[in-house]
Amino acid sequence: MKLEEIKEIAKQNNIKAGKLKKAELVRVIQAAEGNEVCFESGRVNECGQEGCLWRADCR
Repeated sequence: MKLEEIKEIAKQNNIKAGKLKKAELVRVIQAAEGNEVCFESGRVNECGQEGCLWRADCR
Protein backbone atom coordinates (compact mmCIF):
# COMPACT_ATOMS: atom_id res chain seq x y z
CA MET A 1 0.00 0.00 0.00
CA LYS A 2 1.32 3.44 -0.88
CA LEU A 3 2.04 6.03 1.78
CA GLU A 4 -0.67 8.36 0.46
CA GLU A 5 -3.27 5.60 0.92
CA ILE A 6 -2.04 4.99 4.45
CA LYS A 7 -2.21 8.70 5.22
CA GLU A 8 -5.85 8.71 4.09
CA ILE A 9 -6.62 5.82 6.46
CA ALA A 10 -4.86 7.74 9.23
CA LYS A 11 -6.95 10.82 8.46
CA GLN A 12 -10.13 8.73 8.71
CA ASN A 13 -8.96 7.68 12.19
CA ASN A 14 -8.20 11.29 13.22
CA ILE A 15 -4.46 10.59 13.21
CA LYS A 16 -2.05 13.25 12.02
CA ALA A 17 0.57 11.59 9.83
CA GLY A 18 3.04 14.44 10.07
CA LYS A 19 6.47 13.18 9.06
CA LEU A 20 5.98 9.62 10.26
CA LYS A 21 7.49 6.95 8.09
CA LYS A 22 5.25 4.27 6.61
CA ALA A 23 5.92 1.60 9.26
CA GLU A 24 5.52 4.07 12.11
CA LEU A 25 2.24 5.35 10.73
CA VAL A 26 0.86 1.83 10.23
CA ARG A 27 1.71 0.98 13.85
CA VAL A 28 -0.06 4.14 15.10
CA ILE A 29 -3.13 3.16 13.08
CA GLN A 30 -3.00 -0.40 14.46
CA ALA A 31 -2.89 0.95 18.01
CA ALA A 32 -5.75 3.39 17.36
CA GLU A 33 -7.88 0.54 16.03
CA GLY A 34 -7.15 -1.54 19.12
CA ASN A 35 -5.17 -4.12 17.16
CA GLU A 36 -1.83 -5.64 17.97
CA VAL A 37 0.96 -3.27 17.01
CA CYS A 38 2.98 -5.72 14.97
CA PHE A 39 3.63 -4.26 11.50
CA GLU A 40 7.10 -5.22 10.26
CA SER A 41 7.91 -6.94 13.54
CA GLY A 42 9.18 -10.06 11.80
CA ARG A 43 6.18 -12.11 12.94
CA VAL A 44 4.16 -12.09 9.72
CA ASN A 45 4.22 -15.90 9.48
CA GLU A 46 2.96 -16.49 13.00
CA CYS A 47 0.71 -13.50 13.66
CA GLY A 48 -2.44 -15.32 12.52
CA GLN A 49 -3.97 -12.14 11.13
CA GLU A 50 -4.76 -13.39 7.64
CA GLY A 51 -7.26 -10.60 6.96
CA CYS A 52 -4.96 -7.79 8.08
CA LEU A 53 -5.05 -4.75 5.82
CA TRP A 54 -1.26 -4.42 6.08
CA ARG A 55 -0.33 -8.08 5.54
CA ALA A 56 0.84 -7.71 1.93
CA ASP A 57 3.43 -5.11 3.02
CA CYS A 58 4.43 -6.75 6.30
CA ARG A 59 7.72 -8.54 6.88
